Amino acid sequence: MKKAFKLLFLSFFALSIISCGSSRSKVITTKSEDNRSERVSHSRNTEIEPVDNKVYNIISKAKSFEGTRYKYGGTTKRGMDCSGLIYTAFLEEEIAVPRTSRAMSLEGERLYMKQVTPGDLLFFETDKNRKVINHVGLVVERERENIYFIHSSTSRGVIISSLSEPYWNGAFVMARRIL
Repeated sequence: MKKAFKLLFLSFFALSIISCGSSRSKVITTKSEDNRSERVSHSRNTEIEPVDNKVYNIISKAKSFEGTRYKYGGTTKRGMDCSGLIYTAFLEEEIAVPRTSRAMSLEGERLYMKQVTPGDLLFFETDKNRKVINHVGLVVERERENIYFIHSSTSRGVIISSLSEPYWNGAFVMARRIL
């Protein structure tokens, strides 16, 4: 089992490296259990076009901060923390969410992984000594079993990561839907 997982992970990693320079895109249409459908176009510069305009606008706003450096308490292009990114993105649609990741984790509906769609929030415990939610990301794409989310990391700023990355998978606590 462990060997099969390693082989699968290495295959995915090799495929993602090979496809990084590709300019071809593909369109994926999915439906979640609550019949929210979205049309997603995926390429190196991921463009997300969910049918729901609110979700599209929130994701677009979050993606406009891609590359912004990390700054604790930040909510602007000059610096952004993880909850500041989500807070600012949701304000694009005049949706008020709490300012901290821990408080955000108490809002909305808790989801099973198979229910997660773009626009949902992922919550993490990155400090294993404290066992409290201290990080949040916004789902920007779901491709089969792989979930991509935008967040602000202390080391790399605002980036898109995959929940299948060992670090994020190990720190993952839950997913919630605010919209």
